Amino acid sequence: MKAHTDEQFNTFLSQLKETNQTLDFFCDFGKISENVNNIKLSLCMLNSLIGVQDIRSAVETIWNRDKSAFNVMDILIAVRSEGQKKVIDSIGNCVVLDSLFTSVEGVMEFLNNTGLTEVFQSRKITNLVDYVFGIETGLDTNARKNRSGHIMENAVAKILKANGIHFRQEVYSSEWQSITDVLGDDEKRFDFVIETPTKTYLIEVNFYSGGGSKLNEVARSYSDIAPKINSVEGFEFVWITDGIGWKSAKNKLQEAYNIIPSVYNLTNIEELLNIINKYGDIK
Repeated sequence: MKAHTDEQFNTFLSQLKETNQTLDFFCDFGKISENVNNIKLSLCMLNSLIGVQDIRSAVETIWNRDKSAFNVMDILIAVRSEGQKKVIDSIGNCVVLDSLFTSVEGVMEFLNNTGLTEVFQSRKITNLVDYVFGIETGLDTNARKNRSGHIMENAVAKILKANGIHFRQEVYSSEWQSITDVLGDDEKRFDFVIETPTKTYLIEVNFYSGGGSKLNEVARSYSDIAPKINSVEGFEFVWITDGIGWKSAKNKLQEAYNIIPSVYNLTNIEELLNIINKYGDIK
């Protein structure tokens, strides 16, 4: 027997939101500022290279004063190497990028072959602190994918708090032997856990604004674990998901929707809240 009707699914599909991105989604300026401040002193020392024609002499002056200032130069080409990034040097050897910062010759090779020597001499950059702030802003866009998930989790947490519902986050299945028994050896981490006198809700939360194979994998995974969890007395699997990305995986979503009794989005989540608050149980 299906968990929901076709009419219910169509309503659910029509409620999916186009985006969950608030304005603070695009850049985490707090983290950007912290990253820049952590290397600000070194960048200020490297500022003395700007506009200098005899770059080598300026490099030697900094080297004799504080050679560690050059350790931050990878960020000048928008790279966070941390001893991992490898490049081909001027004689064709594969070397770790950071190894170039251990000698004046290495620093000069880095500056000359990246093009930074010409950039400094022509004053295309006037302040490395401001320049790196811009680089950090660009690199921070790579973190948007993770932030999208966190935004959804934060939105659900805010709703739960506003309704006076106590919850825990990032809870592992190993906490309950009965759940471990039905799920097997693979430990599962749940985004939220809500415990009531009559039932414990194990909740997964996600948002997809675009399509991809990930959606099919998620739908299949939850279709598999939900019946197992629901077979354990006193436990219920709940899936809160949203985003128009699901429209590209409509069939897989419908399959999961017909298997999992407790599927909600940001529009109808109030139904779940009412059940928990009023009955402490999901019917």
